[in-house]
Amino acid sequence: MPETRKFPVSLKTPGWVDDFKAFIMRGNVVDLAVGVVIGAAFTGIVNSLVKDIINPLIGLLTGGVDFSNHFIILRGAPAATLAEAQKAGDVTINYGLFINALINFLIVAAAIFWVVRLIQKVYKSPPPAAAAPSQTELLLTEIRDLLKTR
Repeated sequence: MPETRKFPVSLKTPGWVDDFKAFIMRGNVVDLAVGVVIGAAFTGIVNSLVKDIINPLIGLLTGGVDFSNHFIILRGAPAATLAEAQKAGDVTINYGLFINALINFLIVAAAIFWVVRLIQKVYKSPPPAAAAPSQTELLLTEIRDLLKTR
């Protein structure tokens, strides 16, 4: 029988694995992940705010204009609504949906601005403590006091 040797196999973990673990466990990455999850939930709230509250108010102010049904048909038969045009396979430019997305973006930006501003006010850092006088200042103060007593 041929002699078979058993070599102990040692798998060395690549160095980048430890670096990756350290990177993932840093506070910034965890904070970013939490921010993404909260941002996704916040987006749903903002979408509802735009669709269910702001757009009807804008529609009321503009005489019932619904931006989501504003589109230009490039190719296809005329349609009354965007859904009908898309169902018919028409090629459309949906500028009304773009206006809705723009309004949505502006509301998100404003909401984030106000939240960050509020957080900055709540967690306002205390003013820096006055620096201790330098040796030169202490010496000059001492000389001044000596001159006053003479």
